[in-house]
Amino acid sequence: MTTQTAESRSFEADVSRLLHMMVHSVYSDRDVFLRELISNAADASEKLRYEAIARPELLGDDLKLAITIAANPEAGTLVIADNGIGMSRDEMIEALGTIARSGTRGFMERIATAEGKEGAQLIGQFGVGFYSAFMVADKVEVVSRRAGSDEAWLWSSDGKGEFTVAPVALDDAPQRGTRVTLHLMEDAKSYAERWTLERIVRDQSGHVPVPISLIEKPGAEATTLADGAALWAKPKSEISAQDYTDFYRSVAAQYDEPSATIHFRAEGRHEYTALLFVPGGRPFDLFDADRKGRIKLYVKRVFITDEAEFLPRYLRFVRGIVDTADLPLNVSREMIQDSPLLSAIKKGVTSRVLSELSKLAEQDGDTFARIWENFGAVIKEGIYEDFERRAQLLGLARFKTTAASDGRRSLKDYVAALRENQTAIYYIAGDDAGRIADSPQLEGFRARGIEVLLLSDPVDSFWVSGAPEFEGKPFKSVTQGAADLSLIPLLDNATPPSSETSEAVQALLAAMKEVLAGEIADVRASDRLTDSAVCLVAAEDGPDRQFERLLTAGGRIESASKPILEVNPRHAMIVGLAGVRDEAVRSDVANLLLDTARVLDGERPTDAKAFSERLSRLIALGLAAS
Repeated sequence: MTTQTAESRSFEADVSRLLHMMVHSVYSDRDVFLRELISNAADASEKLRYEAIARPELLGDDLKLAITIAANPEAGTLVIADNGIGMSRDEMIEALGTIARSGTRGFMERIATAEGKEGAQLIGQFGVGFYSAFMVADKVEVVSRRAGSDEAWLWSSDGKGEFTVAPVALDDAPQRGTRVTLHLMEDAKSYAERWTLERIVRDQSGHVPVPISLIEKPGAEATTLADGAALWAKPKSEISAQDYTDFYRSVAAQYDEPSATIHFRAEGRHEYTALLFVPGGRPFDLFDADRKGRIKLYVKRVFITDEAEFLPRYLRFVRGIVDTADLPLNVSREMIQDSPLLSAIKKGVTSRVLSELSKLAEQDGDTFARIWENFGAVIKEGIYEDFERRAQLLGLARFKTTAASDGRRSLKDYVAALRENQTAIYYIAGDDAGRIADSPQLEGFRARGIEVLLLSDPVDSFWVSGAPEFEGKPFKSVTQGAADLSLIPLLDNATPPSSETSEAVQALLAAMKEVLAGEIADVRASDRLTDSAVCLVAAEDGPDRQFERLLTAGGRIESASKPILEVNPRHAMIVGLAGVRDEAVRSDVANLLLDTARVLDGERPTDAKAFSERLSRLIALGLAAS
């Protein structure tokens, strides 16, 4: 029996303020508290299931893991109890005393230290989800007894700054596991009613891998709310769409409906079952720097880890489970990382996910369009990273284009609509689809009815530089090198303007090149401009304009190369300027045209003061002439 006494402690990390933020900002639906507490109970049961592999005595005579919900409407209390791993005093203080940590993390650290390896990793939400109980309760009591221990402890708090931990008699504690008692607020007494509890469990926790029973009032018989059966092990014909949705919400911690459900069993050399979901909306951690997946690994229906990399990082938005009987139950994280079996499963699961997405794109364009809107930017990472599947991913990709006023087009559609003598897939990249759609570099392409891909995701500049072709057609930026559009006819067979440049305009271009020599590589006549006077393009043998910006911003190159200033020799302003002989005016005009091209490219004039002074001089000159 312990000789330790009760102890009061303050919450760490300003928990009172964080609780207020969570209750009023993070969780708008109070029903979620029950899902969080059931999830914690299920995690504790799965921890015990894993530890009992090496230490079967931890289970004792109580072999059936279960979660029990007990309501007392008259007293206004609600109990959520499990016979899982339980907590020691120190584990209780660490797990429930801070929001920043969780019992699950401590469990992983203990396993790694004690056994010299990391196993049974489970990213739970005990440190955060537990506190959702204070949305409905003005006092919470937790009694826990760790499996194999002869001590039990009581944690209690009103969630307002302090908590108390005290020893409790074994007769008043569960034989093993944890019992959470909520003293419900006046406006939350409905959470002690049977129909409310049944509804929440059915909607949010119906498919946790541990049976759930309900005792609706003291002395009542327990009724089963969930059987704890592995949904993925059932025949698909016995699973309803609602069953899949409920399981998805449980495993993914999402509240939306899945856009796609992929459930299959692989047989042959390697046998495994996968139940995977494409979320209906973007998970909050989609663009985390770690870019880790969220697929749970089970071995013979025993949870092992949710850090097995079953899918490449560009499919990290997929949620679900993989269950195999071909691995030992005591598999470690190191074994998982180096396992040829897991590599084979990863290849099979990845191929199946991409195959199902391809099928969905063909059979249900609207659903796939929503998936692409949410996750297209992530999937395109694979075009850059996954050479083996590049062709398949390019086939999946959908793009905004100059030919699609709304919606997106596939590359297959693009190639099918190539213009006469068009030999490349043209694109323009930038950080804003609306702005790049109005870029002057597109004018000559529009005049010829040439479709151009509008690439506005940061990853676009990377994959398009590494994807040499699609169906034999190379990718070519409209902001790089010469446009060379002369062989492609204008729309309606219009007569193209003369390609000859007058001597006066040639002289103007030469003068501009001399004036701007320190800032540009060349000044040349353009065949891509029809309405605008000027634009900037990159040299043929370097990165295009947007890719160069990204490389410079990321420190991959020290500075951007000098661009080429293209001038429309048929533009009325250029023709008029060719007749100006005043060198000072020509110098001002040359610099203003360069700054104009920069602005059209989404940049700023390099010297705002000089830009303003030049503009003022030309305005004054125009007023004097009038």
